[in-house]
Amino acid sequence: MNQNVIEKFPFLQNATQKALDEFREYALLKTFQAGEMLSYEGDSCAYFLIVISGKIRVYKAGITEREITLYRVNAYESCILTAFCILTQTAFPAFAVAETDVEVVLIPSPVFRDWVNRYEVWRKFMFNNLSIRLNEILHTIDKMAFQRLDARVASYLLQTANSSQQIKITHQQLAKEVGSSRVVVSRILESMAEEGLIALGRGIITIRNRQGLARLSEN
Repeated sequence: MNQNVIEKFPFLQNATQKALDEFREYALLKTFQAGEMLSYEGDSCAYFLIVISGKIRVYKAGITEREITLYRVNAYESCILTAFCILTQTAFPAFAVAETDVEVVLIPSPVFRDWVNRYEVWRKFMFNNLSIRLNEILHTIDKMAFQRLDARVASYLLQTANSSQQIKITHQQLAKEVGSSRVVVSRILESMAEEGLIALGRGIITIRNRQGLARLSEN
């Protein structure tokens, strides 16, 4: 592991020299292509990972093929479910896919368990990530339990639109984000389009009335 990679992780700046030497010895670099699966539900966790670049989507899937996104792992973050599985030696409880091309650092599970036990810098890193992920998961549960589906769709569109008020996404992808089926989401989008809130294109949604969507998202 070269020094350039180590310098990408701010939390390692407070690591002891011994911890840094061990990181150089055991950490591995690996790349995944967009769409490549990193983990399936029920897999054992052979490695702890930290993302260097790209984005990983962690999600649950039901027998009806409906999906719900739990959280995303961005650059310089880790997958807390992987850490949980390694420390408790249990199976991975979700799915993880590379949403873009991804470069990660892999640390063998026995080594990661040892580092968490011996080095405060790794414990702090893990607990900081745990706090972030728990907030994201609780927010997702709150929306699924208490927010209407059309409000969830409106909220997602508002949060992900670019500066041109566009979202490049298919109806199927949007259904996965909000935990519903493509057919139901398509009906909601068509209704929004009829009301003048959005415009629908092939693989793209354009917001026409942000205030109207904002009111809908609060229902």
